[in-house]
Amino acid sequence: MNQPGPSAAPDGDPIERARAWLVDLPVERLRTDAVQQFVKQETIFVEVITRSGVQGLGYAYTIGTGGTAVLALLRDTLLEQVIGADVHRVEDVWRRCFTITRATTTGVITALALAAVDTAVWDARSRACGVPLWRLAGGAQPDIAVYDTEGGWLHLPVPELVEQALASRERGLGGVKIKIGKPKGWEDAERLRAVREAVGPDFDLMVDANQSMTAAEAIRRARLFEPLDLFWLEEPLPADDLDGHVRLAASTSIPVAVGESMYAPLQFRGYLQAGAASIVQVDVARVGGITPWLKVAHLAETFNVQVAPHFLMELHLPLVCAIPNGLYLEHIPQLRAITTEGLDVTGGRVRPSEEPGLGIAWDEEKLRALTVA
Repeated sequence: MNQPGPSAAPDGDPIERARAWLVDLPVERLRTDAVQQFVKQETIFVEVITRSGVQGLGYAYTIGTGGTAVLALLRDTLLEQVIGADVHRVEDVWRRCFTITRATTTGVITALALAAVDTAVWDARSRACGVPLWRLAGGAQPDIAVYDTEGGWLHLPVPELVEQALASRERGLGGVKIKIGKPKGWEDAERLRAVREAVGPDFDLMVDANQSMTAAEAIRRARLFEPLDLFWLEEPLPADDLDGHVRLAASTSIPVAVGESMYAPLQFRGYLQAGAASIVQVDVARVGGITPWLKVAHLAETFNVQVAPHFLMELHLPLVCAIPNGLYLEHIPQLRAITTEGLDVTGGRVRPSEEPGLGIAWDEEKLRALTVA
């Protein structure tokens, strides 16, 4: 008797329409660090609609330039690749898009374009399943601790740094992040010392150099900072200086946090294998979407390293709750101009939405009003 051959793959719920557009969001307050000023958030949106009528809305961002280049890549090349793809086969959709862009990967423009598509597909998949993203992606923990960055920008005077840190502590947040990179190391140390003395020892104090230092200078400043019991030293060197990070990590007791400026999972593997990443700060937009974000998070878990993602708090909330090694969510509000609901931080922690999808309450009227391309 003849045995039947393998059956054809089911159609699933194929994507029938896809479009992309660009929204410019002004910054909610002046934000400065050692190398730049946050000018605006160029927000690149992708919408997909499946045969069954399920809609998915995803996005990526820049902090001032390059948004139109991402939009062009989407419109010229990527959107047509997803037509006909099953929205439930996220790996297949991501691979289709990655394969057609091999000539421009690894790189930030391509990664951001991939992320806009991938987050839209995950949003649609989550809605089709009727399950919130944090559960669909793993469901490891129902809430996550929050730390604040909004009160720690480099231009702020010491009294305001102290005031903002005390306010964060009173709200129950777990810690604050202070930007460093003043011309002299003692200037950074004095600012940090003032905050530490004000908030006391039972409050996490993070610092961020935004890739502004050489390895020698980072090692020197880390020694100045060690008496202050810092929770982490973030992006001390350019992200492609792996050797410098290795030397720094070996020279200090302060955990070294990296990842917001890495654009592929293999970059994270190199840092983890070399012992140069104590905390992983993978950014869902910059790494190419939820699909590679989860791979990086699980890779970090195999090295017993925790994840505290960079920026995009609304999108990172369900992801950092999906994984067992999620550590912190960074508080920088930036979507309030185009959403109808914000995050409800209670007792220093926040819970992801139980609504199917990404869990972001978009304001469609405001999105249309702020669309520029």
